[in-house]
Amino acid sequence: MQTNHRGKIVAIFAILLVFLYGIFGIPHGSLKQTLTDRIHLGLDLRGGTHLVLQVHTDEAIAAQSDSDQQRLQLALKDVVPAATVTKPDTKQPVLVVGNVPADKSKAVDDLLAGNAYSDYEVSSQSGGFRMAMKQSAVKALRDRTLDTSIETIRGRVDQLGVSEPVIQKYGLGEDQILVELPGVSDIDQVRRIVQSTARLEIHEVLGSPTGQAPSFPTKEEAEASAIGQDAVVMQGGNTSDATAWWVLRRIPIVQGPDFRDARPSKDETGRDDVSFNLTSAAGDRFYDYTSANVGKYMAIVLDNKVKEVASINGSIRDNGQISGGFSRETAGELSLMLRTGSLPASITYLETRQVGPSLGASSIRQGVIAAVVGMLAVMIFMLVYYRGAGINADLALFLNLVILLGFMGFFHATLTLPGIAGVILTIGMGVDSNVLIFERIREEMRAGKSAAASVANGFNHAWVTILDTHVTTLVSAFILFFVGTGPVKGFAITLAFGLLANLFTAVFVSRVIFDGVLARKQRGEALSI
Repeated sequence: MQTNHRGKIVAIFAILLVFLYGIFGIPHGSLKQTLTDRIHLGLDLRGGTHLVLQVHTDEAIAAQSDSDQQRLQLALKDVVPAATVTKPDTKQPVLVVGNVPADKSKAVDDLLAGNAYSDYEVSSQSGGFRMAMKQSAVKALRDRTLDTSIETIRGRVDQLGVSEPVIQKYGLGEDQILVELPGVSDIDQVRRIVQSTARLEIHEVLGSPTGQAPSFPTKEEAEASAIGQDAVVMQGGNTSDATAWWVLRRIPIVQGPDFRDARPSKDETGRDDVSFNLTSAAGDRFYDYTSANVGKYMAIVLDNKVKEVASINGSIRDNGQISGGFSRETAGELSLMLRTGSLPASITYLETRQVGPSLGASSIRQGVIAAVVGMLAVMIFMLVYYRGAGINADLALFLNLVILLGFMGFFHATLTLPGIAGVILTIGMGVDSNVLIFERIREEMRAGKSAAASVANGFNHAWVTILDTHVTTLVSAFILFFVGTGPVKGFAITLAFGLLANLFTAVFVSRVIFDGVLARKQRGEALSI
């Protein structure tokens, strides 16, 4: 029995040392620096930037239907060369296949029934077919757009070197993202980098009223020229004609995902620009297009603005440059965004908030004071009310706090103000468990049982109640974790692991201490409780 008791004591000290290492690791520098390297501070404690973004998923749906339109038009060339694929409403994922002779209707129907177009509901109509994207496909595309936006923003933020950012879905909708960047104070740079879609595309330029550069002085003239063509009208151009209007082929030659790499560079005059490389497949496609269209114009479009218009003087394969009055900073930011991938849709800001570091420092100070004062008050109460047994409760409470902080240190968890509240609540739950056990022991002693029997019965009978209260609270913590945002999740994590630590300390550690005290008492000697 004595050997078994020693083994339990050794196990407790080993766990204590392990979690102390989790808190401090290998000390280096000041104690404060060592602690903050192991346990990161959240936005509300460290200060930083808080954003809530809305992703315009309708744009991604429109872009997908545009791509399907182009792909279907190419596929129909081998079946019905005269067939056309149009999109009556550019914002709706509905395609119309027209000019289909009656004798070719079956062949086109078979083509549309293939897996390539399984996302569409196909119905026959006069002279062709109507294709409408299924609602299930629309929802899947919205979800995918939001997930892709989160990953793209995370890639951009990671390259900025932000420690422990929070980037996740926000609320119950399908189009909002929460972004929290601890320690970041330049909110204008964050807005530029996060918000820009950096959607880089190369379009064919249509229309040439003067026989020279095919631009128009007004939007109305450009729109008039675009009538009857599968075209869009955009403003921009080279430095000398940046206010010109251009008629472009609506479907780009190459676009966002086709760009493999981008980096800041200099042109032949020493001005800042951006060099890019295409993927192998896009390079082959671009080579075929430029080889067949020498002498025509193409436009480099960034975020729906024409940045540069150039004539095709020869074949181009997989690399090029983007000019347009960049500074070193803007060229670097554009390169970053192209490397990390373009956002699948544009975004707008629903909420922008900045937390100052002084407010965070004040929150830390007040939170620590609250935790220390609360813990000291509880420890004093336990000593006064339960006398010798109060020492038992205080030791278990201290070990509970060490285990909780050690867990956070091992996983480099982010401590938030609600997380501090979770720590304080864990202290309260730990005291509650000890009170249940101690009161049960008192009842057994008042019934005339010996100290050893009272302790054994007290732990055995209180265990069921303690387990029940902890399980129900754990369920609440899990619900908060899965439906809550960053700070609420921090509260849920600290509460959940604190409860698990409390089960260990209040039941196992406290029992070991009681057994050690009883082993040193004479038979019939009273227990201080």
